[in-house]
Amino acid sequence: MSNSFENILVNENYEGNSGITLITLNRPKVLNALNTQTLKEITTALCTTKSHVIILTGNDKAFAAGADIRQMLEAKPSDQINDEREKLWKEFNNFPYPIIAAVNGFCLGGGHELAMACDIIISGDNAKFGQPEINIGTTPGAGGTQRFTRTIGKSRASYYAMTGEMFTAVEAKDWGLVTKVVPYRTTIRESLEAAKKMAIKSPMALRLIKEGIQASFNTTLDEGLKLERRNFYLTFSLEDQKEGMNAFLEKRAPNYQGQ
Repeated sequence: MSNSFENILVNENYEGNSGITLITLNRPKVLNALNTQTLKEITTALCTTKSHVIILTGNDKAFAAGADIRQMLEAKPSDQINDEREKLWKEFNNFPYPIIAAVNGFCLGGGHELAMACDIIISGDNAKFGQPEINIGTTPGAGGTQRFTRTIGKSRASYYAMTGEMFTAVEAKDWGLVTKVVPYRTTIRESLEAAKKMAIKSPMALRLIKEGIQASFNTTLDEGLKLERRNFYLTFSLEDQKEGMNAFLEKRAPNYQGQ
């Protein structure tokens, strides 16, 4: 485990699983509220990891209960424009491998936006989600009107973003926001089981699938299909594709090298 960060804990090869890193938000006194330093540490950890599956989590009380309001209270528009958070969000979004958000407790505001920026959300049954920025006179700023609406629909997103009400893990799953709801004491274990299934797959195939799914949010169907087809063709230049198909025909487990 690395202790070189102030606001996160990083555990490479989590529980002996090569290729899996656990990143834990570690600001319990403020319910893991996101500030610029925390985002910087997360992106630094992602940029330096050798893993190709990430689990991002908080604690039983909170994944992250929003942005750090104290940091923003006296800010002016120019401060927000000049703040490096926009660059850090882009770096997070550009991480090429899958990120699983293991969510317990409060997942609100910027914390909810962070979870939505991950590829998969596995939620404990004690989780509460929401975009409560309206309650403090502001708006979401990192996906709370965009990813939220694209995932759960205009009417429902409008209601929760404009009232600031929270919703449950079960509701989030019913609306397609959350992959799975599990007993909160098992959230990390369930996330690790999912990560292990991905970690044995071809790292290059994981990257290309993530690229295609992300593109579905940003392109037309025709453009997305072109990208998907291009990525499919590209796999035929990879040793992993040959290994995977040979392993299937030979009825053995593949040994992917990420090439």
